[in-house]
Amino acid sequence: MKIALLGAGRIGRLHARLLSTTPGVDELVIADLIPERAGSVAAESGAQSVTDLDAALGQADAVVIATSTDTHADLIRAALRYRLPTFCEKPLAVSLADSLVICEEIEASAVPFQLGFQRRFDPAYREARRLIQGGELGTIYVIRLAGHDQAPPPEAYIPHSGGIFRDFSVHDFDMLRWLTGSEVEEVYADGRVRGFPVFAKYGDVDTAVATLRTMDGTLAVLTVARHDPLGYDVRAEILGSRDSIAIGLGPRTPIRSLDPGVAPQAGPAWPDFLVRFEPAYAAELAAFVRVAAGDASSECTAPDGVQALRVAEAATRSLLEHRAVRLAEIEG
Repeated sequence: MKIALLGAGRIGRLHARLLSTTPGVDELVIADLIPERAGSVAAESGAQSVTDLDAALGQADAVVIATSTDTHADLIRAALRYRLPTFCEKPLAVSLADSLVICEEIEASAVPFQLGFQRRFDPAYREARRLIQGGELGTIYVIRLAGHDQAPPPEAYIPHSGGIFRDFSVHDFDMLRWLTGSEVEEVYADGRVRGFPVFAKYGDVDTAVATLRTMDGTLAVLTVARHDPLGYDVRAEILGSRDSIAIGLGPRTPIRSLDPGVAPQAGPAWPDFLVRFEPAYAAELAAFVRVAAGDASSECTAPDGVQALRVAEAATRSLLEHRAVRLAEIEG
């Protein structure tokens, strides 16, 4: 199979390296708006680089989109015109309205499609889902979710990010849906600028919390922050009537206990999401190759992306209006 990788930035460079060793991928061609960047990444991964989108898609069997958010919808449409199985990093589009439109086009085309929510392919999250669905945890009382970046993004990124819930917490919202198998019914969110005034300049916050209720009655609590001085920290704790489990709690978790006799974390702490979730990224790309080959169905569809974004929209509205927001209020 020949894969066209669109985008040679930070995530594109990782995908190029992973795809170069993914079973079933025989050739890789890379295109980027900056030809020199595509050439550099191609040289690192033993791939070919091209400067023209049609040249990339015209010779490919499938496409992986790892470009900036504002280009996703148009590149998906280009891939659909070529009838190419498509993988796209989240989100589908900048806005919920645009995401709904492109989702409908993807579904109508019947072209195989997979969206990039890599946590679905992390072994710990997958095991948690198996335990929940199998009933081993009993009744799920509450799910605690944490997403803390080591350092804030550069200022140029902030005005185009969509805000902390759409940009960062959308992964947690997808996880809540995926783990429980139930849709979110209501969200209450709050947030503040606690350490980085540049976020206020763009109407965003650097620290936020949310409580969520799903349709099956599960309660969830989320904390999200743009800065964690010890490292990148993404965790989930699931408390049930039969058992309690944690994801992301280990020797590299950037947190320390003050209880007497508790040894410090071995470290080093996770530096960022690329390192923390590299095995999950590799697994999701391998899954996509199977989807593209017709050997499997997609585990992360375009409608999944729309639903997670609807939760993010509700959380953002709740933050701005200081009230609980029901998902029924969010169109789509």
